[in-house]
Amino acid sequence: MQFGGLTAVNKVDLDIHPGEIVGLIGPNGAGKTTFFNCLTGMYQPTAGQVLFAGAVLPPQPRKVAVAGVARTFQNIRLFHNMTALENVMVGRYARTKTNAIEAILRLPRHRREEAETREVAQQWLDFVGLGDAAESLSRNMPYGDQRRLEIARALALEPKLLLLDEPTAGMNPQETREAEELITRIRGLGMAVLVIEHDMRFIFSLCDRVACLVRGEVLIDDVPEVVQNDPRVIEAYIGSPVDMPGEQEEAPRPDVSTLAPSKPVLEFPPNAINPIIGHRTKPGGRKDA
Repeated sequence: MQFGGLTAVNKVDLDIHPGEIVGLIGPNGAGKTTFFNCLTGMYQPTAGQVLFAGAVLPPQPRKVAVAGVARTFQNIRLFHNMTALENVMVGRYARTKTNAIEAILRLPRHRREEAETREVAQQWLDFVGLGDAAESLSRNMPYGDQRRLEIARALALEPKLLLLDEPTAGMNPQETREAEELITRIRGLGMAVLVIEHDMRFIFSLCDRVACLVRGEVLIDDVPEVVQNDPRVIEAYIGSPVDMPGEQEEAPRPDVSTLAPSKPVLEFPPNAINPIIGHRTKPGGRKDA
């Protein structure tokens, strides 16, 4: 994936198995969210194809959703004038078959699917701990609950692969721990989970494997213990090691013989009154009384 002359994503290949959590880390601008956008059809790759489970994913979000890929966003994207239940029902839309005419006329198939969607949405709200907030407008919900609601909406699709883009951004420590527990329970459902996150403690505690993306390419893909101690990963985040003070070369001393002789800061002509000391200056620096 290129933007002008900049290659944002290049030949990224990740293996994620059902029931596995993989973390995707990398410095800002490494191409992590761009990779998610390519996977979900929001960006059309400038070259190559996106393959999932051996099949080509077209750059069309609805077809990607039908193929079994769901996601959340770095910046929360909820329908703020809809209730929590209605937001989750929207996530189920790709699994319905009712057409526009059936929906407008509220024909039997539409009513059946709507009832089923409502029931499934309530189950996912219960799963993420928001069952009692089903009728609350999403805009009135606390920030941490909005994050969980977005996850519930993605789960309503019942995906094979769940993409979470910085799910703990802006959360306090307690909310972060709850998010970790929730994602662990999602793994227990047999879904594959790919998580982008900058909280290294969260990533290395949660994930089975971690991949580091640098300049659009996978630098390393291994277990957390190996990745967090890899010198290349450390350098990608904090840069090349600097010289220690004792190892720096001493700056050359100036050649004093080339310096101009020192002069008085202020010079006054003979018999002039020095405005600073208020006396007339005689030749030789003597002062009048």
